Amino acid sequence: MTLTGWSVFSFDGIGTTWEISTPEYLPEGVRAGLLGVVEDYDRSYSRFRDDSLIAVLAREPGTVTLPAGAGELEQLFKKLYHLSNGAMTPLIGSSLERLGYGADYALRPLGHPVPAPRWEDVLVWNGTSISASAPVVLDIGAGGKGQLVDLLASVLRGAGTGEFLVDASGDMLHSGAEPLRVALEHPYDPTQAIGVVELRDGALCASAANRRTWGDGLHHVLDGATGRPIETVVATWTMAATAMEADALATALFMVDPPVLETEFEFSWLKVYSDGHAAYSAGFEGTLFT
Repeated sequence: MTLTGWSVFSFDGIGTTWEISTPEYLPEGVRAGLLGVVEDYDRSYSRFRDDSLIAVLAREPGTVTLPAGAGELEQLFKKLYHLSNGAMTPLIGSSLERLGYGADYALRPLGHPVPAPRWEDVLVWNGTSISASAPVVLDIGAGGKGQLVDLLASVLRGAGTGEFLVDASGDMLHSGAEPLRVALEHPYDPTQAIGVVELRDGALCASAANRRTWGDGLHHVLDGATGRPIETVVATWTMAATAMEADALATALFMVDPPVLETEFEFSWLKVYSDGHAAYSAGFEGTLFT
């Protein structure tokens, strides 16, 4: 998303395209610091590279030490795992690989869908320490990209930049007094919008079944209890104080009724179902086109 008159720092990281917009040009030292944070995060959590910290657990049981901030992910995923009855889980990686979405990007199913391992059977995650009693393929993408957005925002604030927009291919965090009007991408036609929303001093994140598809009915939002792609919902948007929560809740909305999530989280939301109807919270301040 381009802001008129602002400087834009664009780069690729964790498998997606990033744009950081600021009123003034970011010094090279700040840019280098941002790229370093992205590389460190990828080296820690990516299931697509053999040298990441979590890749060790995909090869054999054991324990690894994750960076500071892992405890926040742990608490978020544990809460959503229980609220979703196991449907949303960081152990979904093996189910994604089974359907062809693995490190080799073969995009060819290896067989019928398989449920993710149950957290309580194979995983012990306490803060920065994570242990597996069997080989597991962790995928913290639902929440992880949002956490990285928040981390980059912290770098910007630490460098004295108070106004900015961090845009990780549609997952956004805005800081500033003036609100931004953001278009909501049509889930079946990326050249069209189904509405607009105002974003100011907070995060807006989306999840859509059309974002990563590779076959009839195959996409990246799976039910961990069955290993199957979810068919009842096609797109969600959430607004929250942090991108980590907004990112995770956008995925959780595919599996959990909004009132259940609202008992534990403060956020607003929009949910589009596969039959074409939409539902949204009272606090989702936007305009839907008819």
